[in-house]
Amino acid sequence: MQLIKYFHELSLHPNNAKELKGLILQLAVQGKLTTQWRLDNPEVESASILLDKIQKFKKEKSRLKKQKVQAPNIKNEINVDLPKGWVQVRNFDLFSLVKGKNPKDLSESTKKYLYQDIESLDRGNIRRYSDDENAPKCSDSDILVVCDGSRSGLVLDGKYGIVGSTLAIIETPPFIQNYIKVIFLQNFQRVNSNMIGAAIPHLDTKNLLYESVGLPPLEEQKAIVETVNQLFKEIEQLEQLTLERIQLKEQFATSALNQLATNNTVKEWAFLQEHFHPFFNHQPNIKKLRKTILQLAVQGILTRDFRASHPELREGSHSAAALLEQIKAEKARLVKEKKIKKENPLPPILEGEIPYELPEGWVWCRLGEILLYSDAGKSPDCEKRPSQNNEWGVLTTTSIQVNSFNEMANKILPVNYVINPNQVVKCGDILITRAGPINRTGIACKVNSINSNLILSDKTIRLNYPENLVNPDFVVSTLNSVTIRKILLQMMIGMASSQVNISQANIKTTSFPLPPLPEQKAIVETINRLMALCDQLEQEVQQSEQQVELVMKGVLREVFG
Repeated sequence: MQLIKYFHELSLHPNNAKELKGLILQLAVQGKLTTQWRLDNPEVESASILLDKIQKFKKEKSRLKKQKVQAPNIKNEINVDLPKGWVQVRNFDLFSLVKGKNPKDLSESTKKYLYQDIESLDRGNIRRYSDDENAPKCSDSDILVVCDGSRSGLVLDGKYGIVGSTLAIIETPPFIQNYIKVIFLQNFQRVNSNMIGAAIPHLDTKNLLYESVGLPPLEEQKAIVETVNQLFKEIEQLEQLTLERIQLKEQFATSALNQLATNNTVKEWAFLQEHFHPFFNHQPNIKKLRKTILQLAVQGILTRDFRASHPELREGSHSAAALLEQIKAEKARLVKEKKIKKENPLPPILEGEIPYELPEGWVWCRLGEILLYSDAGKSPDCEKRPSQNNEWGVLTTTSIQVNSFNEMANKILPVNYVINPNQVVKCGDILITRAGPINRTGIACKVNSINSNLILSDKTIRLNYPENLVNPDFVVSTLNSVTIRKILLQMMIGMASSQVNISQANIKTTSFPLPPLPEQKAIVETINRLMALCDQLEQEVQQSEQQVELVMKGVLREVFG
């Protein structure tokens, strides 16, 4: 059996725990967990004799008046795959449901009987009591089922007291009670998906009682229950161990990344690289690794060796200070030639605006100091589908992802819309979102390629830069780094996190760490190399998950055919 063969492997994935339990229950009621047991125990009392005992118990002990039940002949639903020694029955042959109700004098003050609802049974929170002698009652040995609400079909152990209106007593012989629990557990997910009722869903007890089910011999029931309990216990233990393992890995990854970001030591970076594969095989950890790589890169921590081999970049004509002067001169030339408009000078960087110390040869500046200008687009009423072929579209904010551009995230413009050439998106553009949910605002990307006819929207901004003096990929990576993003977040305004905005003026005043141009290129190359490693790690995680998914599909085929 594939489930047993791959049980341990499947159990190592926390998301599989619930599905595994469902499969175990399905196999249990099909008799597939006890195939070997039947071979080892061929002489047990048959289920047909057990059924006679159940009927006798119901006749003598039932709290319900005898009801005439009309149901289709069970012979029309005989399961040919039913194990030898089992009999096909309907649920009403095995149990009845005694519905609870609200007592007359329900109150929060202590009285003779406790009032049982989901809150009191599942959470132990007893809130109400009653002295109503006529209300339905159960004992500590009874089992109950939830009939109303989102948890309909859930089985609970009863306590001595009054049964609430949302519950029903599962009236069944005590000698098959544990197996009845298995039947209800197996049905729980399906029952919930088939609940009737709109505002308050409830259990369709009539259909439940009419459903056919296989009844195993009593001794096999005990073996089934024991096997289910054992497998559930193993799943829960493995699930807990897996969660603890994942937590330890996350703690290690977080600690290692924090040490790397604060201590800036080559030794710690080398240690982390050695442990990429064993500790970064979980999506959240890889996401943290990406963020840390970006932050360390734009702080110059990952290019120490580059600076050591290029001492000429520390000062003089090749330094970042000299580069900033070149950018200023280029902007002045373009203003003089009336190719760009002159902008008001930006205030100098204050000491309190410097989030971290820069390497020698770098300078802090305002983002606007290295830009020529910025511009935004328009957002006319559009049909909500992406443009095709030669149609024109306007960007949506989801087209701009962290360091990546998705040109398919656009809406088609009206046919009569007049295109402004200055708003057309071009290859090489730096784009940043200026409005939207807080987690989507202030995100930057570079357009590396584009095949569609697209314009900027009023929620997207293009940052125009001097191409021969600024590396656009470095600018984008810096804007998306943890520290600079925090600065951008502080400048956002809005009534709620679901809709904020940041002005072009505020974006331009953002503190920006500027390295010499050759080091900008070296940083981008380092980021690309390490992000490729992260891609590889993610691919390995996906392949592992796909392998588990294939195994699970094989198990499902075996169980359900």
